[in-house]
Amino acid sequence: MKKLSMVDKGFLLSENREMPMHVGGVSLYTLPAGVNEQDFLHSLADNMRDADTLLSPFGDRLKTGRMGLAGNAYWEPDPAMDMDYHVRHSALPAPGRYRELFTLVSRLHGTLLERSRPLWEMHLIEGLPDRQFAVYTKTHHAAVDGARSVHVSRCMLSADPNHVLDASPLSLKLWEQYKAGLQMGNRPDHTAAELRNVSDMLKQSMDSGANVFQAVKGFAETWAGRGDGLALPHLDIPKSVLNTRIDGARRFVAQSWPFDRIKAVAKAFDGTFNDAVLAMCAGALRQYLSVHAELPEKSLKAMVPVSLRSNSDLDSGNAVAAISADLATHIANPTERMKAIQKSVQAGKDYYKGLSNSEIELYFMIMQLPAAVLMPMGLISKLPPYNVAISNVPGIREPMYWNGAKMGGSYPLSIVTDGMAMNITLVTYNKNVDFGNIACRRSLPHVQRMIDYMEDSLQELEDAAGLKPKSSASKKRAAARTTRPKAKVKTKAKAKPKTAVKPN
Repeated sequence: MKKLSMVDKGFLLSENREMPMHVGGVSLYTLPAGVNEQDFLHSLADNMRDADTLLSPFGDRLKTGRMGLAGNAYWEPDPAMDMDYHVRHSALPAPGRYRELFTLVSRLHGTLLERSRPLWEMHLIEGLPDRQFAVYTKTHHAAVDGARSVHVSRCMLSADPNHVLDASPLSLKLWEQYKAGLQMGNRPDHTAAELRNVSDMLKQSMDSGANVFQAVKGFAETWAGRGDGLALPHLDIPKSVLNTRIDGARRFVAQSWPFDRIKAVAKAFDGTFNDAVLAMCAGALRQYLSVHAELPEKSLKAMVPVSLRSNSDLDSGNAVAAISADLATHIANPTERMKAIQKSVQAGKDYYKGLSNSEIELYFMIMQLPAAVLMPMGLISKLPPYNVAISNVPGIREPMYWNGAKMGGSYPLSIVTDGMAMNITLVTYNKNVDFGNIACRRSLPHVQRMIDYMEDSLQELEDAAGLKPKSSASKKRAAARTTRPKAKVKTKAKAKPKTAVKPN
């Protein structure tokens, strides 16, 4: 049995009907030439179910003692494992557009996972145009984080279009083969701390006290107004429609942009790829609130998760903390907005500088204590820690295949909570950046328009950076859509271009 960490248990403790705590994704595939769709999908489902021993935690259920989650909790093998329950084959209603796909995914993502079983599901979905099919998966965040999800997905994929799996992608056998392929295998993963002698270990303990003291000192100075760009949870968070109580209904919208296009903006502003993503989202949020609600006078703040996972750590459930980034949505000028975002992100990175991963994780948990108290009291929407979550998960940078079916895009779905009704997560895949936006349907009824506003924001940044713009906005928008996966809604010849992949 594997014991759950405090972070893992936190996702279980905070879950309720209105706030499912699972993460997921939608991947689009194109059938291999000449195969029958139903037969091919049935073969994929059979392959998924064919595993003698499943990779943890996919064959494990939750076990608690008399104190429930207040005490120790473990993953234990499920003696009644039913793969037919977890791997499901579905078909879209006619006409099978992406609108129907995202309506189905929105509904599936809003339902709780059954806690008496292993906490995951996979849905193979047929009925899309152009011989495409979709795969929707969801796994409880207590079991995996985004980085490990990418590794698990990588097990089922190959760069070789002729490769066919000889075992279930969720089998322990294939997982060990995957780790061996990364030249890890069963090699012991010694941390630097484990290799230090006793005197070095004592010195590290002394240094940790100084590190934590400096972090606490920075926290106090920021609350006193001397943070020099540092943003913290609950501090100066403006009220907006993003920060209300939510219900269980979800709306999901997805789209892709060329990686090189966003990277060019980052380079032009002497920033990082993540800086450019945050600026792109900030401009879109500013426009969304200006058009559909009310733009706060104070700037929106974003929770930006940072991975603490070492390159050799593939098996832990969650290894994540977060920084708070000022999105500068009160600034109209895109150049000045980008500079403010860069300053805030750098301040957040500097805040954690010198801390070990263990110290960062512990400090992040302490920072979440106010939310842990406010959420069960129903007060988190009155004092939210952030306005929105924006998460960047590094993905696979080459075209991939699942038993010959080419993957066209991989769109992540994350979590929304009371006080934070929208989550934007992105994954890099091949030459694109695949965005998945999930929101409470009641709180943000027009969230599908965020995709258009993100394109507008990216164009605005390109213009401000002096990058070569197209001759007109409509041509730029049309060009952007040609680079995205084949998730398009056809329009009449003279109609204004519309967003490619979004539900009603």
